[in-house]
Amino acid sequence: MSENRVSLKERIGRALVSKLERPSPGFRPYAYGDPEALRRALRPADVLLVEGATRVSIAIKYLTQSTWSHSALYVGDAFGDGGDDPRCLIEANLGQGVVASPLSKYDHAHVRICRAKDLTPEDQARVVAYMLESIGKRYDIKNVTDLLRYFMPTPPVPVRFRRRMLALGAGDPTRAICSSLIAEAFGRIRYPILPRITRELRHDGAAQFQRREILHIRHHSLYAPRDFDISPYFEIVKPTLEGGFDYRMLRWSDAGAATAPTRSRELIPPSAKPM
Repeated sequence: MSENRVSLKERIGRALVSKLERPSPGFRPYAYGDPEALRRALRPADVLLVEGATRVSIAIKYLTQSTWSHSALYVGDAFGDGGDDPRCLIEANLGQGVVASPLSKYDHAHVRICRAKDLTPEDQARVVAYMLESIGKRYDIKNVTDLLRYFMPTPPVPVRFRRRMLALGAGDPTRAICSSLIAEAFGRIRYPILPRITRELRHDGAAQFQRREILHIRHHSLYAPRDFDISPYFEIVKPTLEGGFDYRMLRWSDAGAATAPTRSRELIPPSAKPM
């Protein structure tokens, strides 16, 4: 009897995941990146933020008041796959758990690179190693309550409580949330993302008070993809600028300039330039 109930929960969970993973109709990303420039700019332990287009992505973007709904960690050639499209990202996906993916998965997505400032090679390796060890962790699709939260893309709750909706449910599925897993990895090396800061007043021998900031590592389940974007400790890396940028070399379309002189000219992206 118990096995039948578990099986029923799994079937319900799979059905919910299937609906949540469907693309949202009419969605268009804010911008498209250059896949080759992205590949050249990435370094191991970089966090790749993604603007997703699925139903669950829309809910996460609303709950976190952000453009970003998903995050993955770049691990370079840690898998040694070789070839033209090796697995170089580790991410936690709804219904799948922690998996390795190729970068080509996000060739047509709006993405952003966030890089921990001055990360030592040793700590960089520790972050990557933790993510590699996490491959295979499962998202418990039997926890129906944990999945149902995403069917309320605009819940009628105050802004300050929305983020905590991401931490609903049991511990195992919550740990499998993409940003939470990456936050755990950086927590292992005590690298700050958005720590809580308190100020402590101390009395010294000169009868003067000193103010000292104390950094507290937040619980990993409260982190969202956008936290890496707004963190004061992560750099935003723009692949187009990293590869060398000269605005004087850009080509602009002047079509329609004669009839509409105030119209903004359209930039022709490099991929659209004729050979």
